[in-house]
Amino acid sequence: MPVRLPEALGQSDAFLSFRERLSRVAPIERPVLLLGERGTGKELAAARLHYLSGRWQGPFVALNCSALSPSLIESELFGYEKGAFTGAERRRTGRFEAADGGTLFLDEVGSIPMEVQEKILRVVEYGVFERVGSPEAVEADVRIIGATNADLPSLAVEGRFKRDLLDRLSFEVLVLPPLRDRREDILFLAGHFAARMAYELGRDEVPRFSTEAGAALEAHPWPGNIRELKNVVERAVYRADTDLIEEVVFDPFPAGPGTGGTPSKASRSEPPPPEGNLDLWTAPLREAVRSLEIRRLRRALEESRYNQMKAARALGLSYHQFRGLFRKHRAAMGR
Repeated sequence: MPVRLPEALGQSDAFLSFRERLSRVAPIERPVLLLGERGTGKELAAARLHYLSGRWQGPFVALNCSALSPSLIESELFGYEKGAFTGAERRRTGRFEAADGGTLFLDEVGSIPMEVQEKILRVVEYGVFERVGSPEAVEADVRIIGATNADLPSLAVEGRFKRDLLDRLSFEVLVLPPLRDRREDILFLAGHFAARMAYELGRDEVPRFSTEAGAALEAHPWPGNIRELKNVVERAVYRADTDLIEEVVFDPFPAGPGTGGTPSKASRSEPPPPEGNLDLWTAPLREAVRSLEIRRLRRALEESRYNQMKAARALGLSYHQFRGLFRKHRAAMGR
């Protein structure tokens, strides 16, 4: 029976380059370290590594190490014997045993305590470990894929992550590109998520985004990456009364004291900025510079239909310089 690989979509150069590197290392029986911001799809990438490897018929077991207290991680990974501690009424196998013959994905690997790292290193090097409360060695044939958004080399320098383990886990290091570096994929992914949501809601028409809504999606910085995009698009489809989506809401919390945020929407009409009538020649220099930067940013974005690469070129800036200026004034611009 053919295996359906985990879904990963994109057509940008950044995404395709990452996909190529992943496919190249997938068949190699060595650990891989995935680096990326939250919401970039690290578990999806780990699953793809597994299903493209020779272990694809074996189990794929995942564990979020940051979700467990330090005292629980060891028993969760290696299992325990009956009577090993209060409440251990029977033997329990851990994730290493469950993943035997397959792949173990350790998310947020940087949060693993040092004493547990020592046992993981032994499994990587010798393929054996002991359950908590037992001296008996247990064999495990497991490929480890680690993931984190922490700076592991710095943690190793600080003595908070074992250098030997880092060396063993980083046979290959793959960096998942954030969505802000995959601008060409935003509307492509948005269309995919919108179509799936419409199908889930039983609608016949495939949703479309208005020019303003699409521009707002492309201009948003996406700190939550693909996970955030999926949530925003699904909300927009659910709230739309027709197949044309004219408004996207990035922050669903109501405005007001203590509510946690203010809604940010795509709209064809924005209130004029307070700096719009500022006299650049008589205002204090700092205010005048700020006002001019905001005016030029807004005009460049409008004239480029919110394509940030084109807006950067129009202003004579590199993309990274433009992104820095955009982040500086995003709140004042209502974006």
